[in-house]
Amino acid sequence: MLKLFSKTTVCAVTLLAASLAQAQTSTLEKIKQNGAITIGARDMSVPFSYKVNGNADPIGLINDICLKVAEAAQKAAGLQKMEIKYLITTPTSRIPLVQNGTVDLDCTPVTNTLARQEQVSFSPSYFSANVTLAVRKDSPVKGIADLQNRNVATVTGTTSIQLLRAYKKAQNVKFNEVYGKDPSEAFVMFESGKADAFVLDDVQLASFIATSPQRDQYVILNEPLRTEPYGVMLRKDDPTFKKLVDDTVYAMIKSGEMEALYQKWFMTTIPPRNVNINFPLSDSTKALYANPNDKGI
Repeated sequence: MLKLFSKTTVCAVTLLAASLAQAQTSTLEKIKQNGAITIGARDMSVPFSYKVNGNADPIGLINDICLKVAEAAQKAAGLQKMEIKYLITTPTSRIPLVQNGTVDLDCTPVTNTLARQEQVSFSPSYFSANVTLAVRKDSPVKGIADLQNRNVATVTGTTSIQLLRAYKKAQNVKFNEVYGKDPSEAFVMFESGKADAFVLDDVQLASFIATSPQRDQYVILNEPLRTEPYGVMLRKDDPTFKKLVDDTVYAMIKSGEMEALYQKWFMTTIPPRNVNINFPLSDSTKALYANPNDKGI
């Protein structure tokens, strides 16, 4: 029994040591060893991260930012060639995949919150959004208080539903939550009439509406629940890689490249339907460009 116990203990210690060694490997060292970087992406978050068809690599504003970071990582790792791998993530899977090292950069629309900073790190914010509701123009819902006894499309794992629940509790408004696994599924529920409203960041709502065949039937309420900064997520406690990401994003903001990308994705026609989202740069996003930071809310 003693011999068996000792052997089991040695195995456990060996596994723990291996796990610790893996955890201590920096993201940049991992990229160098594998000759590849893995980017977490979405397939339908226009214009941030989305696919034009099922076989293509994702495109979008955040993807362009992360490709710039990948270029800097390749140079820092001293690689002649580097493979860029994509992994489609969801609001519930993205943080665990960053934490365990499966994803090196999560390049999806995600709010930088203090709660999330306990689990992951963020780049300097590149965008600021308002959480609000989309409704039909002929809907009796003219404000959040009008949601009484109605169905609201939401997405599991987002800050939007947390804010709406807080409003629900504070204002004693009773409504039903209809869940989608991601924003595109939630919008389909709203579009099909299964929900009377859809709660999400205003820019994502604008993107879904702009690409919908029924876009003239919807309106976004001018009643924000909160203003939220977006950042690229990366592994926590990896200062070398964090500095590389920060320096890259700072440089893009200061040079004007970030604003040029914004104009490309929000103020001109984009694939696949050649629509213009027509979402001008907000004052809050301009403020982020004037004073870049990675502060959470």
